[in-house]
Amino acid sequence: MNLTEKDRQELLKAMLLLENPGIAAKITNLIGTPIEKGLAMLPESWNEKIGDITQTALLKSADAAIFTMKDNPNEESSNWWHKLGVAVSGGVGGFFGLPALVIELPVSTTIMLRSIADIARSEGESINDPRTKLACLEVFALGGKSKSDNATESGYFVVRAALAKSVAEAVEFIATKTLAEEGAPALIRFIVKIAERFSIQVTEKVAAQAIPAIGAAGGAIVNTIFIDHFQDMAKGHFVVRRLEKIYGKEIIKTTYEEMLKVEMA
Repeated sequence: MNLTEKDRQELLKAMLLLENPGIAAKITNLIGTPIEKGLAMLPESWNEKIGDITQTALLKSADAAIFTMKDNPNEESSNWWHKLGVAVSGGVGGFFGLPALVIELPVSTTIMLRSIADIARSEGESINDPRTKLACLEVFALGGKSKSDNATESGYFVVRAALAKSVAEAVEFIATKTLAEEGAPALIRFIVKIAERFSIQVTEKVAAQAIPAIGAAGGAIVNTIFIDHFQDMAKGHFVVRRLEKIYGKEIIKTTYEEMLKVEMA
């Protein structure tokens, strides 16, 4: 089945979103300071600490965000309200510095996950579907275009393939258990895999906020970039999923990769 011109254009827009530069490049472009300066200022112990904080934030936000939303497929998403909420939490984090991350990240992650679920719903997904809930969490593993990607296989589909087994194992648990419940080891393993990738983006965010003179205003700006990035990833992700349901996964993946080759040529 060939894609209609409208669907081809939607897929192209989704590909451009998903293969765009990651958070570090976007933050650097806005604040005019290389993110490496902030990374050099972080204590060595913070890498491990950020990993733990990220995993806890995902576990807490999953229950707080996804499981409290009403299932209204195709309803317009409220991106600006979610951006405002994350900007406020980022301002608080920027004012109090790195120690505030323990409090700020679960709050901002919950708001972002709710926004991601809102976008999923606007693309016709049912929030009651276990696969949709997991697909919302998958968005946090999408960092944008990586230097390791090439013209034959995109970063987006590499990430999805890496998570496929974890998703399959987790689906059977999610209908009856919460993500934070001890009796759902498959879900915990899935969260850990997401956290490994999400913590890279969190580290870059924290590094930007560690740069002198960023302060509360800078923290709000950085957090706005942060949620804007994941809203873009969510939009691309759920457009691809919607088109896969119409044309099949293989056709969409092949067409996507062909578009990517043209874009990189």
